[in-house]
Amino acid sequence: MSEILLALENVYVNFPARTNWRGKVTERVHALNGLDLQISRGETLGIVGESGCGKSTLAQLLMNMIKPASGICHRTRNTDSPPGSGMQMVFQDPLSSLDPRLPVWRIITEPVWIQRHNSEAQRRELAQSLALLTGIRPEYLDRLPHAFSGGQRQRIAIARALSAQPDIIVLDEPTSALDISVQAQILNLLVKLQRERELTYVLISHNVSVVRHMSDRVAVMYLGQIVELGTTEQVLTQPRHPYTRLLLDSVPRIDRSLEGEITDKKGELPGNRQLPQGCFFRDRCPLAAESCRQPQPLRTDASGAGVRCWRAGVISPPAL
Repeated sequence: MSEILLALENVYVNFPARTNWRGKVTERVHALNGLDLQISRGETLGIVGESGCGKSTLAQLLMNMIKPASGICHRTRNTDSPPGSGMQMVFQDPLSSLDPRLPVWRIITEPVWIQRHNSEAQRRELAQSLALLTGIRPEYLDRLPHAFSGGQRQRIAIARALSAQPDIIVLDEPTSALDISVQAQILNLLVKLQRERELTYVLISHNVSVVRHMSDRVAVMYLGQIVELGTTEQVLTQPRHPYTRLLLDSVPRIDRSLEGEITDKKGELPGNRQLPQGCFFRDRCPLAAESCRQPQPLRTDASGAGVRCWRAGVISPPAL
């Protein structure tokens, strides 16, 4: 069994949304609501869901940028890695995530520079080796970020994430800001690096095709909860939760029959200031029944696959 690098147990995250004249919080945004998740060494875990489902909050939690209101976040660290380097992130927009005033070699080695353990010569040597690894020409390392294309900037961002030897790299929509012709190159680079360096990824994406190509397991989020979790094959070809089926049916396909598709009763994610009662998806689900008025736990089987729906067995697979 693979080593568990990070485990979340019943994690809740909320933010103040409104205060009264005394400064007391009277309303909160409930971003994560009882999240249970494990990330194993060497895997790619895909996170999918609509905008507002909690994916970005989960990324911030994993990066230790925010603290949970309750629950447990248990982390382990590779003893070969520098202290504090356990998590790194590759952002959606490579240009805005790179300091425009710094040459590329300094950007790549920023995580190492923060640790203050390496000389400038050592950092330059590290930048050159990572540049070669990620497809950046070493003679370009003294240039500024604006001199590079979008795909090259994302390669720089990937090299920067690798410099601190992280245990987990969070990929937040890593190709959505790139041209179609460049997206496959970046995805193939990430797969190649993972194979060669035994990297662990958490991939956050709206793009089901990207998740299918990259991920070993997939977690489907809805309103701050994981509603389905399993291998990529299980979740994307044999979905057991109505919301997962809805997501897959919303992916455009040519010559696809509408027969058997899940229909969204309301069409949009409800607000997360006042959470629904019982199953969070009940008001949008065409299969909702009286029992759905009760909260639905994430029911897991022996393989570790889980679904938050008592009617999971009646969901038919999508037409592929």
